[in-house]
Amino acid sequence: MKDLIVKNVETLKGEKIVSDGNEFTEKKIITEPGKCRANFVEIEPGNYAYGYHYHEANEEVFYFISGNGVVRTKDGDIKVKAGDVIGFPTGVNGAHVVRNESDEKLVYIDFGTTNLPEIAHLPDFNKIMVIGKEVNGVYDK
Repeated sequence: MKDLIVKNVETLKGEKIVSDGNEFTEKKIITEPGKCRANFVEIEPGNYAYGYHYHEANEEVFYFISGNGVVRTKDGDIKVKAGDVIGFPTGVNGAHVVRNESDEKLVYIDFGTTNLPEIAHLPDFNKIMVIGKEVNGVYDK
């Protein structure tokens, strides 16, 4: 970060992400290149965010602000609620997806490192996502 960042989650404009009938909203907090990134993520009931994946280069930490959900991991499901924090390491041990199986909106902050190049594995689809300074795409594994 080069400048102080002050944002309010209630007034921050979000980007609705829709894929295969699933949708969630991402509200970016830290967007410029640096050592970290942060987003508010809002998931309506019955939906999930980003799909099941794990990273080779970047770690993530989720802090749950409101609602209840389920995090699918390599070792099974973990129920989460407001106030819970989960840290995801790199590699298959950090595989995850957050689902909202409640009747209210689930909101969390997604903090992460921004190391490049990054390869994110999408095991359910047998694909990888490659992110670099000059490439960004999804490829068959």
